[in-house]
Formats: sequence, C-alpha cells, structure tokens
Amino acid sequence: MPQRTALWTVSDQPSSLPEATFPSERLLEDMIIAAPRILSDEWMLIGRQERTVTGRLDLLAVAPDGALVLIELKRDRTPREVVAQALDYACWVEDLEADDIAAIYDRFAPGRDLAADFRVRFGQALDEDELNQSHQVVIVATHLDESSERIVRYLGDKGIAINVLCFQVFDHGGQQLLSRTWLVDPVQTQVSVSTPTSRGPREREPWNGQFYACFGHSETRDWSEGRKYGFISGGGGTWYSNTLNLLSPGDHVWVKAPGYGFVGVGEVVGPREPITEFKIEVDGEERPATEVLHGGTYHREAIDDPERMEYFVPVKWLHSVPIEAAVNEIGMFGNQNTVCKPTTPKWRTTVERLKDRWRLNLDLK
Repeated sequence: MPQRTALWTVSDQPSSLPEATFPSERLLEDMIIAAPRILSDEWMLIGRQERTVTGRLDLLAVAPDGALVLIELKRDRTPREVVAQALDYACWVEDLEADDIAAIYDRFAPGRDLAADFRVRFGQALDEDELNQSHQVVIVATHLDESSERIVRYLGDKGIAINVLCFQVFDHGGQQLLSRTWLVDPVQTQVSVSTPTSRGPREREPWNGQFYACFGHSETRDWSEGRKYGFISGGGGTWYSNTLNLLSPGDHVWVKAPGYGFVGVGEVVGPREPITEFKIEVDGEERPATEVLHGGTYHREAIDDPERMEYFVPVKWLHSVPIEAAVNEIGMFGNQNTVCKPTTPKWRTTVERLKDRWRLNLDLK
C-alpha cells in the first residue's frame, strides 16, 4: 500500500496535524540543494539538472565509498515514465569516468575541487579507482501510488538498487513541517550496491558466506584496541554504522584497515551495540567501553546522537596481526562500507590468499 505518514502533537489532548499540499516539486529540489541533509546525511551532492543523452537528471550525489546516487523527482509523471527515465539515466551514469564526474561537479560548483571537497565532507581521500564502481537510483516523490511501489519493489527484488523517498508536508500553526519516508530500508539498498563491479558485464558469483569489514584505524578508532579487546566498530553516521547489523553470532568476518591492509579474521559473538552500552572485559570484569578505550575518540562527541554515535560488534579473533603486519597485496578486495557481502571473484581469491598467507585451516561456510 502507498507509503504515508501521520503526525500528532504531544500533549494531554493529542491532535493530528493536517496534511498540506506541497507547492511544487521544484521547491523541493531547491530545498534539497539548500540543505542536502533533507535528502540524506550520508551523501554529497555533485550535480543538478545534468544533461544526458535522453534528458536532464535532476540530482546526482556520491556516497562515501564512491558509489553514485541518481536522484529523480517524480514530478507527477506516471510510474512507468519516472522509473523508465531513471533507469535510462542509470545506463548513462554507468559509463561515466572520473574525468566526466569531475566535470559534472565543476558545473555544479564552479571553481571547487571534487577531491578536496570529498575529503572535507567524508574525512577520507577520493579513490578514483573506486569512483562510480556502483550506483543506485532514488526516486523522490510527494506521494507514492501502489503501482510505483509494486514496480520499485519488483526491481529491488531482482537486484536493481532502487529506492523511493516520499516527502509529505503538514500544517502546524503558522508553519509547515516536512516528513520523509523510505520505501525500502536504505541499508538494504546500500548493501546491494556495496560490491565493486567492472565496466561492462558485472562480475558476480555466489556469495562465499564470508563477510568483509572495514576498520578505520585513525584518531577515531584504534586497531590495537580492537585486536586486544575483540571488536569492530563504525560510527559518524548511519551509512557507517547500520551495516554492522548484517552480522550475526557465528559469522566469519575478514577485517581490513584502509591504507594498511587486512589485519584479522574472527567470529562474531554478539549483536551490534552502541558505545553507551558496549562492555569490555578487563581482568575478568566487564567495564564500559567509554572507560576502557583511549586510543581513539570513537565519536564520543556524538554520544547523545543515536545516528552519529559509535557502534560495536564483539568478535573472537581467529587470527589477527598488528597494523604494521597488515597484508595488502595487489588485487585484494577493498571497500569503504563498514560491512558488506562481496560477490566478486576478487573476494573469493582474497580470502583464499589470506588463508594461505596466515596459514589458516578454517572450516568456512
């Protein structure tokens, strides 16, 4: 059924807020440009009304892993029209090279440098080799009909990374309030685009049951502590922390520290927990992580923000090495997502090479 939101006042006599009509989807586009976090906290806008071979793409964004996000406003078109147009734009985006994307950003923000602004926005370098290795489609609508929902869910079930973000407006006194609702959990869409692909036909094979994890060793978090106390973590935004929910007790996870290499493989022994609840065993006693961990900030500045705080997953290390002994061979898999389920031949060979390098005889799934 169509996605709808209802808002109520909080009081002894709660009352529902009346829904209003959005003045125009052009206004919504202007609002997104003025405040991109209306759309998402995890993307950086890089293009607007970009000319393609079949029309103008409304908005283009980039995610922290270099994946592109095509954003198309529904603008009262029929479901077939808007979905077909968005997929047509996706065909065009798939062939964009790094120079093409830099030129798009120059038209969007004249005089600015994409690589420099990417580093400021995400706190990491923009890897040209990872830029546009995958993409997703987001349709923005002020209402969503049943036909649109059926089409998008069908495409998602078939492996197409597509989602709908539905906005509604409510009157509240002299103000208007904006709400947003995702058709599909954004984590599901993020996971479906988290595997790099080659140009042309996608290189895919059945998932080998082994999870990949990215441990950002920096002033934010310290691998020596993750290794000593048994955990991986992510924070700074839901894009980084929500994929930790993919892990369940018993899963095997291979951990890479970007810029260094692979540093360990372990078995997950518990669910994701926020830093405010995560406990670490020290000398046989469980103590709060906030008291034990001092090698990094672990986003303590956001400890009261559920979306930006650090989250932890406890891991029993089957093999781990110090950061100085990280394994980083040419051709090994890499990805900026905190956790993902790679389905490329490169992932299978990476696991095989690590098992050989570390002389592991693990009973893997």
